[in-house]
Amino acid sequence: MNCYGAKDLAAAFRTVRKNTIIIAEEINESKYSFQPAKDTRTVAQQLVHIAMIPRIQLQIHAVEKLSTLAGFNFIEFVGPLKAEEQKPRSKADIVALLKESSDQFAGWVETLSDDFLAERMAMPPGMHPDSKSRFEMLLGTKEHEMHHRAQLMLIQRLIGIVPHLTREFQARVAAMQASKS
Repeated sequence: MNCYGAKDLAAAFRTVRKNTIIIAEEINESKYSFQPAKDTRTVAQQLVHIAMIPRIQLQIHAVEKLSTLAGFNFIEFVGPLKAEEQKPRSKADIVALLKESSDQFAGWVETLSDDFLAERMAMPPGMHPDSKSRFEMLLGTKEHEMHHRAQLMLIQRLIGIVPHLTREFQARVAAMQASKS
C-alpha cells in the first residue's frame, strides 16, 4: 500500500512553489539583478531556473515516457533552459512563469497512478543507484526547488528581508510565549 500518492506529491509541490512565489513577490524588482557571489545566478535567474526545472521531469516521464535515462541527453535538453535563465524578464513575468510552471507540473503529477509512480527507471551507466522509482525522481523536483528556495531565503537576509517562513515561525513562538504569561 502506498500511503503517499500522486495527489499528495502534487499538493506538497504546490506548497513549496507557493512559498517560492511569496519570496519572489517580497523581493523588490530592483533587487532581481542582485548576484550574491561571482559565478552564481541573480535573483531573477534563480527564480527562472526554479520555474524551468520541472520541464526536465515532464520531458522524461510525460513526453518521451522513458524507462531508462541511458541515452537521454541532459546537456542538449538543459541548454535551452539555461538560455531562458539569461533572458531579461520583469518581476511580474517571472512570478507568472512560476505560477504557470506550478500549475502545469502539479496538475500532471496529481493524475499519475501508484503503479506509474512505482515504476523503476534505469539510470545512465555508472550511476549509483542504478535505478530509481518515478516517484523518487518526481520528488526530486520538489527537493531541488527547496534547495534553491533556501538560497533565496539567504539572499533575502543579505538584502535586508526576514523571510516570511521565519516571520511566521517567530509569530507562533511569540503567541505561545504570550499565552503562557
